[in-house]
Amino acid sequence: MEAALLAAAQPLTVAQLSQLFDEHEGVTQSQLGAALADLDSDCAGRGVELKEVASGFRMQIRAEFAAPVSRLWTERQSRYSRALLETLALIAYRQPITRGEIEAVRGVSVSQSIVKTLEEREWIRVLGQRDVPGRPSLYGTTKAFLDYFNLKSLDELPTLAEIRDLDQLEPEFVFPGGPDQQSGSSAAPAASPQTDPIAADADTAGSDPSPQSTEPL
Repeated sequence: MEAALLAAAQPLTVAQLSQLFDEHEGVTQSQLGAALADLDSDCAGRGVELKEVASGFRMQIRAEFAAPVSRLWTERQSRYSRALLETLALIAYRQPITRGEIEAVRGVSVSQSIVKTLEEREWIRVLGQRDVPGRPSLYGTTKAFLDYFNLKSLDELPTLAEIRDLDQLEPEFVFPGGPDQQSGSSAAPAASPQTDPIAADADTAGSDPSPQSTEPL
């Protein structure tokens, strides 16, 4: 099981792990659960840990080692602006929610580039349409969103009462780009928007007409 979890490119469910064994071996669900618990205990004090997320179980780097290990990857880390993260937070906490409802809360129009980026990362998806004139799309988060942020379900999101004033946060954040670095996905200051290719693209990207101001991604 440990070898399979290390080799897999995505989290594995208990059902997928059970396929590692032949039927005549008679491995039960309870035995698989016990083996996962043993593996979790064996990882104590090591640089990797067993983590259960929405899509299943995976082996990952511990948060305290994510920064130095990330130096092994040469590709540039993805940088996301405050505007994108606020949009994602509203979708996570108030889903299903429309783009217009997000704009009403934030006070600025949501750039189409923000929605496109979140959909390309497979963090959000269209759940349906609101039954109002224009039938705007309703957005919600995905399992990929939960997996990336080390969550098993939306119930593990911090309560709004636990979240500090957003004004105390840095306007830019850095997130590791690969699944191997998931456990190091806590926020960190990023370069200025002028050096951020994503932010730079958003400066020239069009957005839907709106009487509100448009905030760059």
